Amino acid sequence: MLISFYTAPRITPRFWPVMLRNLLVWRKLAVPSVVGNIAEPLITLVAFGYGLGSMIGEVQGLPYITYLASGSVAVSAALAATFEALYSAYSRMQVQKTWESIMNAPIALDDIVFAEMLWAAMKSLFSVGAIMVVIFALDISRAPTMLLALPLLGFVGVTFASIALVFNALAKGYDFFTYYFTLVLTPMTFLSGVYFPISQMPEWLQAVAGVLPLTAAVEIVRPLMIGAMPTDWLRPLLVLAAYAGGGYYLALVLTRRRFFK
Repeated sequence: MLISFYTAPRITPRFWPVMLRNLLVWRKLAVPSVVGNIAEPLITLVAFGYGLGSMIGEVQGLPYITYLASGSVAVSAALAATFEALYSAYSRMQVQKTWESIMNAPIALDDIVFAEMLWAAMKSLFSVGAIMVVIFALDISRAPTMLLALPLLGFVGVTFASIALVFNALAKGYDFFTYYFTLVLTPMTFLSGVYFPISQMPEWLQAVAGVLPLTAAVEIVRPLMIGAMPTDWLRPLLVLAAYAGGGYYLALVLTRRRFFK
């Protein structure tokens, strides 16, 4: 029994069966799920990369399509994890009542929320992996360091899944998620150095961009995608860790209030 909604997370190995259950369900629709998650990023990559790229030329010493692709993988990880932690998690929590059914077993809500966060991150890696295969096949980048980006992209997925679960806990319906995408995620995408360097923006916007989790993700992933090692890796990792830890704890508190108030 919870003494307080603000109690520290109590995570046990029982989160694993919840993740496995989600994986087994997802496996039945794996192909359309992955295609759906990579369609928009790939269309953006091809349209902007080859279209605008032919007019822009190089950005920061890179062909524009390489610059765009190296940032797009971070966005893809963020979006895939966000969709799973919003729409799919909400369906399991509110519509299908799967979470309530699971809690009839000796599995606590803390483990369920933790499992949903990790599952969303894992699922995002499937989509990111597919996009990286396309980037390799199109010879946009074939740097061996791309493989080193995968665990970092998994951490990006954890970060954005944690944030999304906060909004999942507050949602009264699917329409609520539109606010998050319109007012938070879309502006963040344009401010985080994915499409153009942050240095091109006014100083006050550069200051805003500097504290965004997607900016940190792009800063640490982009060098690895083009065959270099990040020179400033600690600060972006700390930013992602702060959002991931804070997001998970806040999501857990709000979810406890939703279930037990």
